[in-house]
Amino acid sequence: MDDSALSRRAFLRHGALTVIGASTLAGCAGSGSAPASTSKSTTRFTTTGTTLDAQAGGPPTVADWAELEHALSGRLVRPGSSSYESTRLVYDLRFDSARPAAIAYCATPTDVQRTIDFARRHAITPTPRCGGHSYAGYSTGSGLIIDVTPMNRVVVNGRTARVDAGTRLIDLYTAVAGRGVLVPGGSCPTVGIAGLALGGGVGVLGRKYGLTTDAIEEVTIVTADARVLRVGPTTESDLYWACRGGGGGNFGVVTSLHLATHPIPPLALFTLEFPWAAAGDLFHAWTHWIAKAPDELWSNCLLLSAGVGGLIARSTGVYVGETSSLTGLVNELVTAVGTAPTTNFVGADTYLRAMFVEAGCAELTLAQCQLTAPGSAGTLARSAFAAKSAYFAKTPPHVGIAAITSAVERFHSELPELGGGLAFDGLGGAINAVAPGATAFVHRDSLCQLQMTANWGSGTDSSTAAAVHRWLAQSASSLAPYTNGEAYQNYIDPTLADWEHAYYGRNLRRLRSIRRRYDPDSVFKFAQAIPA
Repeated sequence: MDDSALSRRAFLRHGALTVIGASTLAGCAGSGSAPASTSKSTTRFTTTGTTLDAQAGGPPTVADWAELEHALSGRLVRPGSSSYESTRLVYDLRFDSARPAAIAYCATPTDVQRTIDFARRHAITPTPRCGGHSYAGYSTGSGLIIDVTPMNRVVVNGRTARVDAGTRLIDLYTAVAGRGVLVPGGSCPTVGIAGLALGGGVGVLGRKYGLTTDAIEEVTIVTADARVLRVGPTTESDLYWACRGGGGGNFGVVTSLHLATHPIPPLALFTLEFPWAAAGDLFHAWTHWIAKAPDELWSNCLLLSAGVGGLIARSTGVYVGETSSLTGLVNELVTAVGTAPTTNFVGADTYLRAMFVEAGCAELTLAQCQLTAPGSAGTLARSAFAAKSAYFAKTPPHVGIAAITSAVERFHSELPELGGGLAFDGLGGAINAVAPGATAFVHRDSLCQLQMTANWGSGTDSSTAAAVHRWLAQSASSLAPYTNGEAYQNYIDPTLADWEHAYYGRNLRRLRSIRRRYDPDSVFKFAQAIPA
């Protein structure tokens, strides 16, 4: 392995380790933007020890809103407020037209209770929001947004981290690294931990340590009847099971999680890039290679169109262990591809540095590795994107691999001004060691997970957006014969027809039963909420 071909600094500037798979854009799944309910439910529930009649009343008056604002430890932002136009926005530019009735920044679980109580009494849809990355815009809408970002502390106690639900991933990684431990998670630095963990949490350490959802030891959640519950393996065990892969916004508003941690090991990272002519050979070799790789190795295969940058055939990875061992594994992949790589890098790194690299923040400070916002030092811009996902149980035949490379070439031809393509994340290892029914996350027998994405900035016209959706639909259709019919609930897809079974498979029936028990009136509702 020739480490001298590219200096470490130049390599990081080049961005060859930036990961588009592995939850880079993973949404913080929340409730939806459905219209307010007109139900006249008379379910009785308690908030702060007082039994209240939950019969839905009329729309809230100015006085009602003022009463809620006064009751919160956090703050309430309403239309007309100086901060409303910025605080109403979520990550995806496509949902900038959403105008919530209010955003409640909840600083305590009691704030969440009071906000749910208010929403029920006034027949307003409560919509949980942490990172605001829902792929379908389900963390915004016209109702009452329950934003948990004021709750963002991380406390490490031995082998467990108590993580408040509003914590962003890059802040979590920084906090736990300071205590010498790690938590497996995704790559996008501004994703909220709650949505990621509730829906799965695929990341660069997953084959060794499992999904983020597998690390959940306890959840504190405010349910639709405004109760605060601490759920775990022996307390409210069905709800605990559902919170490990059932998706955000389905069962209540999570306020904190207890996550298992692991001591930080030595880490090594690699990247390989090949001429586009070798893209099919790379994917074929990579699928066989990752299937036999040790659990310590995570890797992806990226087949991308970078606009004027051309077509990219790349594999990157993270290895739990020493550089010398990773070098041998990477050489095996190079030999199997049969074409000399144009970029060939292997190098050691610290855990926190690796997380910044995978987040695309290799040369940024913690303050800079945040979204731009008034009064913030954040430098990361919001984006518009669309995506689909799928799972592969085995290496596709040659005709399937041809369909994969053709899809990327078609993107480059039809959408030359945009970036996007196909990103495959290796699964197996600790992820597949868990039985499909042991948690609500059912995708436990796949070789790899695919994310099909297209990204664009502001000012993109409607015809380009329509072309993106056509490309996604055509690509999904052409690859469907080679996938197992499943889709990742954190890459939530509003165009997916049989989404219930694609996301949850054999676990759907149990999830529906739990949903009926904890939210019988469907207080939390959005287009792809688990049906009661």
